[in-house]
Amino acid sequence: MGLITETNEQYYAGSQKFTVPVDSPNQQFTTTFDTNLVFGSYDPIQVNYALNNFKIYKADIGSLTYTEYILPYSVSGNTITIVEDLDEGQSFAIQLKILSGGNYGSRNAVGEVVEENYGDYSYIKLNDVINNFQVAYVGAGKNIPSVKRTDLIFHAKRAMQEFSYDTLNSIKSQELNIPPSLSVVIPQDYVNYVKMSWIDSMGVKRPIYPANNLTINPGSMPLQDSIGVPTQDNFGENLEGTSITEARWAGADDNLLNGQANNLRQINFDYDGYDDSRGIGQGQLYGLDPQYSQTNGWFTINHREGKMSFSNNLASALIILEYISDGLAYDLDTKVPKMAEEAMYAYMHYAVMASRSGQPEYVINRLNREKVSKLRNAKIRLSNIKLDEIVQVMRGKSKWIKY
Repeated sequence: MGLITETNEQYYAGSQKFTVPVDSPNQQFTTTFDTNLVFGSYDPIQVNYALNNFKIYKADIGSLTYTEYILPYSVSGNTITIVEDLDEGQSFAIQLKILSGGNYGSRNAVGEVVEENYGDYSYIKLNDVINNFQVAYVGAGKNIPSVKRTDLIFHAKRAMQEFSYDTLNSIKSQELNIPPSLSVVIPQDYVNYVKMSWIDSMGVKRPIYPANNLTINPGSMPLQDSIGVPTQDNFGENLEGTSITEARWAGADDNLLNGQANNLRQINFDYDGYDDSRGIGQGQLYGLDPQYSQTNGWFTINHREGKMSFSNNLASALIILEYISDGLAYDLDTKVPKMAEEAMYAYMHYAVMASRSGQPEYVINRLNREKVSKLRNAKIRLSNIKLDEIVQVMRGKSKWIKY
């Protein structure tokens, strides 16, 4: 069977229509979207109605006008049961939430459910990877006569974790505004940051650099007595204060950090002997450490509070946080790029065999070489390097820079 199961209407518009076949109550309509239905309530007055990832619209016999259906119905899996007595020939449209609001009623099915499904064909679910592995690699006459499904799930998840760090295109991003506190909470599925940028008025990313050698977020701030010994509360635990380091960093003058002083005399550098009659500050950048010679700002990771903190010149700025996750935040619905599917099978095959006692060493070595080889192929495929892009880079290398 073909792998594409949705119609064009289902994929692009996020809608599926049904016609009532006979006069009868409790009629059922089963959707065939790649996206499962999420049901909270049929009643718009109820709070849980907002949990629905779809809306139902109804049109009378011979009519092309659809109105939102808000009478009682239930949902089990992807099957909708309409309670009322329906007439043969009436039409129903199931509309997944979409940014445009859909094509029915008052176009109020607003959301991003349909958009989340766009481009989904390039991925395979982790659960399907496990099922396929069982079919192809497990059974009589194969290297793995039998294996517990729980073992396969473990090895598949471990493969997903390892691939997410440096092989898969699993970089996620969040658009955030810097509040007056100069801190934002670390994302729920965050493992490590890739890049931090602020967005200028033209939508261009400007890099923000880590303040590794400038400041630090202390792990603890014990209150001390007059001779410097930490003090304790009634339960014997150290009393904690607020960070003076963080307070001073929040109020730091950015010009004093990057050397871009408006007034040459406001920083403790000796500029005697330089002609500044034209007001351009000749010589003020001489000897400046390159890691500080930028005006985009800095950030630190505050592990104590689980936040990312920023220098005060970024207050109210719009930033983009790019980070990686381990690909396991959402259980077996995790998506694996099809270009890495074969590498996943090779990793699982090696991991299952290597964890068993009494396996010949030459077999384990062969499977390990196969795993490494297919992982290398996956990296090359996912690097997405195009010939035209290489040509553009090479052309840039051969140009002359003339004065």
